[in-house]
Amino acid sequence: MRRVPASALLGLALAAGLAAPATATPASPGTAATAEEQRLDHPVPQEILRRSGFAGTAPRFAEALGAARSYAQARAVVVREGTALWRRAVDRAQGRGPAAGDFSRDDDRPLYWARLGMTREVRDWQPRFGLPEARREALLDALERTSRGQTDLRFPHGGEPGKGVRRVLVTGFDPFTLDRDIRISNPSGAAALALDGTVIETADGPARIETAVFPVRWRDFTRGTVERTLRPQLPKADLFATVSQGRVGRFDIERTNGAWRGGFPDNENIGRTETVPVEEPATQPQWTSTTLPYRDVVAADTGRFPVHDNTSVTEIPVGGTEPVVRPDGPTPGSAARAGGGGNYLSNEIAYRATLLRDRLGLHATLPGGHVHTPVLQFGAGNTTEVTDPDFVRNRLDIIAQVRAIVTAAVSATERTRG
Repeated sequence: MRRVPASALLGLALAAGLAAPATATPASPGTAATAEEQRLDHPVPQEILRRSGFAGTAPRFAEALGAARSYAQARAVVVREGTALWRRAVDRAQGRGPAAGDFSRDDDRPLYWARLGMTREVRDWQPRFGLPEARREALLDALERTSRGQTDLRFPHGGEPGKGVRRVLVTGFDPFTLDRDIRISNPSGAAALALDGTVIETADGPARIETAVFPVRWRDFTRGTVERTLRPQLPKADLFATVSQGRVGRFDIERTNGAWRGGFPDNENIGRTETVPVEEPATQPQWTSTTLPYRDVVAADTGRFPVHDNTSVTEIPVGGTEPVVRPDGPTPGSAARAGGGGNYLSNEIAYRATLLRDRLGLHATLPGGHVHTPVLQFGAGNTTEVTDPDFVRNRLDIIAQVRAIVTAAVSATERTRG
């Protein structure tokens, strides 16, 4: 099969009892590390952790884990420390507590690299009470979910969607393509940290935003991390937006999402080329659509970057064999090869979230879809420094515009309901 054109790959731009005391001494340190965890030894991640005050996170976690005398105690440590990492990153991004370093508070990278330091400790840990691989995987899963805010999605109690304080769900992603440039930051992850638990004021009253971050890994999506996180939340929400990094210099509201993985390597250097695997594949559509008020968002003055209503997809039309780019959306009966957001994990989270919305019977009542941010760029000539003033300004501007886009979407939805 011919590769989808690069212009379509916007996803580039995912109880046991007490036992003997444990030991935190790993057997063959580093041998079990994933491709992501191996990058930790590069000077850039170490500089990021040091300059943000997060360098001691993994060592402190290893000490606490090593003191666990049973699996139950170990799980309690993992849940506590994973949650604390997420809250620390959110507090830092929102100006609470000491900055603990010379990095801009809005930076999402300390959370990413600190989490990997913690997962590597769990992967290497050899407690004396024994740790079967299934339980190790359960610890890793708990650490991933808690440190990403996925277990911390708490909307205001009482009332129904559409009444009282509006409830908005926003998701972001980890940095990716780190083998191209290990300095990379993802503005969607930064926006998630900056917006979590905040309240925005709209013309029709306040709206509370809750956020979570997802890994850039095909295997997590195959295992249903999106549905597991969003299924309990979508019926409570008034609006949701999955957010990722897309094109240079522009925002896109992606009109259509496709049921296809294009094979681009993820953060584990693994690619997948196949139909997006979901539950009940017999009823799986090739395409899903946004229900965000895209016309209102595009027309609103939300910031310095232009916002586009992106209708383009790549399909194999009925009777065809080769991918065709369709500027105005898919034709009836076609097979997806790229949604408006490409065929990487940004398209996939959009597809999964909107498919879940539809399968929950919320298509007509829940506005939701995908927003692509501009690519976060360093200042001109900076090919080695981990940050610079233009880099920080660009990220702050993108975060502010994500907030403004969400505000515009909620306001437009309320006008429609009114």
